[in-house]
Order: sequence, then C-alpha cells, then structure tokens
Amino acid sequence: MKDTPAPPPISARYLWWLVLLVPAAVLGIWALRQFDPNSATNPFPGCLFLQLTGWLCPTCGLTRAMHALVHFELARAFSMNALVLVGGPIGLLLVLRVLGRSPRRLEPLLKPISSPWLWVGIVLGFGVLRNLPAFAFLAPPIG
Repeated sequence: MKDTPAPPPISARYLWWLVLLVPAAVLGIWALRQFDPNSATNPFPGCLFLQLTGWLCPTCGLTRAMHALVHFELARAFSMNALVLVGGPIGLLLVLRVLGRSPRRLEPLLKPISSPWLWVGIVLGFGVLRNLPAFAFLAPPIG
C-alpha cells in the first residue's frame, strides 16, 4: 500500500477566515431555522435588484432556498434557486481545492470547472435565463 502524503497545513490567513465564517454560518443557520422568509414579517431583506428593476437576479430566492435546505426540503429549495443546489456543492469542492484539501481522485473533474470566468458566465447566464418566459421554471414564486 502506498503512503499518501499528508495535506499541507492550513495557513494562518485561511484559518482566520474559518474563525470568522464558522460563527457567521452557525448564526445564519439559526436565523433560517427560526424565521420563515416566506412570511410577511420576516427580518430578512428583500432583493434590491428585483425592487429596482422588476427582474430576478441570480440570487433571487436564495434566502427561501436556504430556509428550505435547513428544513431538509430539497425539492422546495431547488424550486427557489436551482443554481444554489447545483453550484453550492461544486463551489465547496472548489474552495477545498484552493485550500489543498480536495480529494485527489476528483482533481480531473475539478480542474476544467475551476475557472472563475466560467462561473461568472454561469451565474450571469442563469440570471438572464430565469427572466425569459421560456425558462420561467427557473424563477422562484414571487410574493
């Protein structure tokens, strides 16, 4: 059996990001479990882009999708923002790749999709498509 080298230690710069992001994620999950963004009295802000333009941005429905996710309602989360459910796990793997922590066997799959410009195009394309009548199924229910 071959010995696999240990991954490099996480640098202090990345460690500080973890120290900041983990409590923020825990607080966010708590808020999403406590408050329903579908309620008129929720504390979450609405989409400013939608209010100003009347168009859906790529992140419209994100809060409601995350609310559905923390309540284990995958189909509902997908209907609110499909990009988050598909792109979120891929994004996590890409972050792990940058940190040198992704599984080596996934490297052939991650390398072609690691271009930031590819993701800018995907996000912008998703934002355009969900505003077209033919792709209305990508739009979350408004209201």
